Amino acid sequence: MEILSWTVFAIAVPAVIFAGISKGGFGSGVAFASASILALVLEPRLALGLMLPLLMLIDVSSLPSYWKLWDWPAARALLIGAVPGTLIGAVFFAVADADLIRLLIGLVAVGFVLWQLARSLGLIKLGTRRVGPLGGAVAGVGLGFTSFISHAGGPVAAVYLLGQGLSKTAYQATTVLVFWAVNLMKVGIYGGMGVFTRETLLLGLGLAPFALIGTWLGIKAHHRVSERLFFGITYVALTLTGSKLIWDALT
Repeated sequence: MEILSWTVFAIAVPAVIFAGISKGGFGSGVAFASASILALVLEPRLALGLMLPLLMLIDVSSLPSYWKLWDWPAARALLIGAVPGTLIGAVFFAVADADLIRLLIGLVAVGFVLWQLARSLGLIKLGTRRVGPLGGAVAGVGLGFTSFISHAGGPVAAVYLLGQGLSKTAYQATTVLVFWAVNLMKVGIYGGMGVFTRETLLLGLGLAPFALIGTWLGIKAHHRVSERLFFGITYVALTLTGSKLIWDALT
């Protein structure tokens, strides 16, 4: 599908607003759903290239609201691992074809929903034992890898951070800081690999106001909106889009 079309724009607007709400108020864990949605109508690399500058804009606009409220030891552990994880993701990204990337994005989306279902059923328990810096670095490797290939580092970060006993605001602030730094690492590599195009940058410019609107809504919703409602809607969307991407990749 042509990237500069009203159809893509109509799908991208709610996806970008959703990413802003997620990153601005709900810990970034499901912001990758926006890339999953766009990958339904765009070649995966174009979808990722379109979203990265917008995610960076969201990071910058939300960072002041959580300035120095983060847990630095937890953020440092994740960032130490994120550097090699990002490089591994870049190597994979360079050799993988579109269907393989589409399949991986779909598997991450569906796998995240299954992981959350297992948590709700008590099959997986987090927060009962504090994980040390080494565990954080290992999680950081997974964060860097999944973030590079699908903007889906949030769930990996959540596995580690939810075991640190952080407050809701400290958790949110830590994710904002970590992904601001990780996205800065990614942008240079994406640029060198030709992921950004004139069309993605032009469309991203048109979508920038919606990213800011979503961020503002997310910051406001952080203390006012039920997380259960927000994530419930998100899990349905992730299941549908992830399943469609897997089907498309395999067929």
